[in-house]
Amino acid sequence: QVQLVESGGGLVQPGGSLRLSCAASGSIFRISAMAWYRQAPGKQRELVAGITSSGDTNYADSVKGRFTISRDNAKNTVYLQMSSLKPEDTAVYYCKANIMTMTYTTSRYWGQGTQVTVSS
Repeated sequence: QVQLVESGGGLVQPGGSLRLSCAASGSIFRISAMAWYRQAPGKQRELVAGITSSGDTNYADSVKGRFTISRDNAKNTVYLQMSSLKPEDTAVYYCKANIMTMTYTTSRYWGQGTQVTVSS
């Protein structure tokens, strides 16, 4: 069994910063791509940032220059450093990972989500 657990969300003022973490645990053989998505009320879930196992990254245009995705492969953890936050960044943030288990089965796993609210 594999689990992704996010942490680090909360309430922050516009212009502030937050760092999200997502740790994978369980019967893990290898993790390939990892990513952060978000879903605002009444909107579809959208990709925020992704990172490959070798560290290549991609970002949504709306967060380029403000958000940074990184990962610690030894800890099976992906991070999202968010700076210069705007009210429109308010959403539930989810992490996703493509994970091969010890039975050599690869599946896509999602975390439970963490709320980020940007408001004064």
